[in-house]
Amino acid sequence: MYLRKIDGPRSVTLADGSIMTRADLPKPETRRWVASRKAAVVRAVVAGLLTRDSALELYKLSDDEFSEWETAVSIHGESALKATTIQRYRQP
Repeated sequence: MYLRKIDGPRSVTLADGSIMTRADLPKPETRRWVASRKAAVVRAVVAGLLTRDSALELYKLSDDEFSEWETAVSIHGESALKATTIQRYRQP
């Protein structure tokens, strides 16, 4: 079996004990960002599977957009990333 050479780890253990691999991440050409995909990228960066800069480059995200995702997850949890409930978590 051939494994492609990559920078960084191939898998990490998350705080809940589950294992996350690079295969669990959304595809780089993703254009429709649902909450589960956003959460997967944030989890990968927090756990050290991806660096913040590589995530921004890979998914063509702005620094502000990714910062909003991180803030929403840290304050309100992953449910704050859902587009239908985002108004609940925004500051007035």
